[in-house]
Formats: sequence, C-alpha cells, structure tokens
Amino acid sequence: MLCKQDLETPTIKAMLNTYHASKLSSNQCGSSLVQTIDAPLPLVWSLIRRFEYPQGYKLFVKKCNLLDGDGGIGSVREVMITSGLPAGVSVERLDKLDDDKHVLKFSIIGGDHRLVNYSSTITLHEEEEEYGGKTVTIESYAVDVPAGSSGDDTCSFANTIIACNLRSLAKITEEKVCKVNQIKL
Repeated sequence: MLCKQDLETPTIKAMLNTYHASKLSSNQCGSSLVQTIDAPLPLVWSLIRRFEYPQGYKLFVKKCNLLDGDGGIGSVREVMITSGLPAGVSVERLDKLDDDKHVLKFSIIGGDHRLVNYSSTITLHEEEEEYGGKTVTIESYAVDVPAGSSGDDTCSFANTIIACNLRSLAKITEEKVCKVNQIKL
C-alpha cells in the first residue's frame, strides 16, 4: 500500500526499488508510505537520524533511553509509548544509518506489544525539478501478522502510526522553515 504521493516520479520509483522492496513471507505484511515535506532535506534528516531521540517528531513516544551504543549503528533504544496504545515499551535496534544516502533502518527486538519481526526503512530525497526542492520521505516496514489478526488489520494499525509520525515530521520541520523565513524578513 502506498499513500500520499504521486508515485510516478523516477526518483520515488528508484528509492522504492532500491530500499523499500521487502520480500514478505506468507505470515507477514508490509507497506510503504510517502510524505512530501516543504523543508530542506538536511533539516528533515537532522530529526530522522537521531535514533536516540525519536520523540523529536514521533507523537506516540513519551521517552527514550539508549540501552546500548551511542546512537550509531548497532545501538539499542528502549522507547516508552504514550498511553492509549496497545503497548508500553518497545526495544529497537539501529541496523543502518547512512548520512550520505539518507537511509535509516531499525528493527524492533523486544517490548510488550504484538509487532514481532518488525523492520522499518526510512529514506529521504529531494524532488527538485517537480517539487521545488521539497524533501520526500518514504517509510516502509515489514512485520509478522499476529495470531488472531489479519494482514489488513495489522497494516492498518502500522500505517496509521507511521502516517501520524510523518505528518508530525512535516509539521515540525515546516514550522522551523517558517520561523527562519520570518527572521529573515
């Protein structure tokens, strides 16, 4: 399932094929969500790349502690989830962080939730010609479908959380751009 973007641009297609083409097993589901952000890529990346500080843009994160590492590849974080969701804690490992290609991958390795075997890939790129230098963010994931649940229900839940996070990322970074532009005036 792909959302919120004209997926016909060559760059988006290339990013999806290169970084977001997961092979799903029969008991898994997955999706890719796309968000265009009216903010420069370095600003958006500065929030995404902070593995130790997901609450910088993720609405449902109350607190985060690094359990191992310094925020680089292999680091493990414990994320405390806000109330109202069917989880309290998620333990996540940073699998890839590429500052040149703007790619971040993480896996959920524990916690009190039903997202087993969850892995996520986030990529950023600019669509300069068609979108005037806006940042396109793509987040894809694969996850096991829990017993007693359907793939559609599992994807719907994950898509809702990711879409909220991407909208929050857009709002925060676009507001920062507006503040900078106001100062320049």
